[in-house]
Amino acid sequence: SSSAIQKWCCGIPPQHRAPLVCSPSACSLPSAAMGCASSTTAEQTQVKAARRRLSVGHVDGSGQEAGDGDNTEEDRGLISALNEQSIIEMCGGEQGRKMSIGSETDHGKASFANKSMQQMGDEIDTTNCGLGFTCRKGLKPESPNQDSWFVLKMDNFSIYAVFDGHGQKGHDVSNFVKENLPKLIIRDPRFKTDEMPAMLTDVFKKTQSLVTTADRMKKLSAQMSGTTATMCLHDHVNNKLTMAHVADSTAVIGRAKGGKNDAEGIALTRDHKPNLKDERARIEQAGGRVVFDGYANHRVYAKHARYPGLNMSRCLGDLMGHTDCGVSCEPEVSERELKPEDTHLLLCSDGVWEFIAPTEAVATIAQFPAAKAMHAAERLAKEAWDRWIKEEGGAVVDDITVLLVYLAAGRKDG
Repeated sequence: SSSAIQKWCCGIPPQHRAPLVCSPSACSLPSAAMGCASSTTAEQTQVKAARRRLSVGHVDGSGQEAGDGDNTEEDRGLISALNEQSIIEMCGGEQGRKMSIGSETDHGKASFANKSMQQMGDEIDTTNCGLGFTCRKGLKPESPNQDSWFVLKMDNFSIYAVFDGHGQKGHDVSNFVKENLPKLIIRDPRFKTDEMPAMLTDVFKKTQSLVTTADRMKKLSAQMSGTTATMCLHDHVNNKLTMAHVADSTAVIGRAKGGKNDAEGIALTRDHKPNLKDERARIEQAGGRVVFDGYANHRVYAKHARYPGLNMSRCLGDLMGHTDCGVSCEPEVSERELKPEDTHLLLCSDGVWEFIAPTEAVATIAQFPAAKAMHAAERLAKEAWDRWIKEEGGAVVDDITVLLVYLAAGRKDG
């Protein structure tokens, strides 16, 4: 509908909007699919070209609000309890230094501006611990920076996380998950035990339940807004990474191959895309459908409707997508024993990975020593920005988040 188009194209000049391009297979679906109305329809459905690479395509706002109220009272109490303590306070029983740093929601509109952040706990010099980070606002006039990120560093353990919000209120959802998911991990008795993989699956599902309850409480608007989530738990004593993720904020490890700056990038996570065989099967079994948008993405839609238009098959939030389309909040979890040749860890939003391959990203940061990790992160972010400008003609740039860890700096044996 025209109101739906205005909702998603608010503030976008007419020259940045273009008719929706559909593949033949997409347009063989009922006319409601992807807005593929026939040319004789009085209303011509359009979407702006600038959305073609972004997470949410054209949608209409029809459909019943989703949400399971079974856990509402329990979750209300948990949300209140999580808000009462900072994560540093929750770590009170841990020995040694403790520092957390992460993004804060701001509503700045300046392109490539660095997102606000907050640090708590002990002062830790990033030049000594090989930590680099930057979170840059994209070229999307209709929304603030929707990426969020988080780091908790302790002497023997660290947590790193990146969240990429999407939809009109995706910045609120990504911030909510950034605030609560790490706290659920810290307070779980299985944290720092062999049961962490099962724990991570449970806390992702609990976080989705909290998002649902916050939406019912009107603290969030998550019916058609959501976020990716990529978490890494880094055991410095046992030199081990435990990863959990939904969606497409890829984690990459850099591995030295021989020469001083000769390294390769290896993806530790797979992007949860709707056209993957197992993902498509789950979506279709749940009554959803997967449609190619004719440009760059396969997208998820309800059976007889034009929502949610997601280019990912798993995420947190997006309550209507979970209820009506088979979108999942269950993370993929993996463990990796670190080896001496594992040099760097990158967690980045897809604003980085859209045009930069893992090995190229690692080659970019490997030019910098650990003491200049912040410079390395900034260099990679700027390279990603430049690629977007070149490839998309200056029409759109996604938000860009780089979280970089020099692994040797955190090793207990090195």
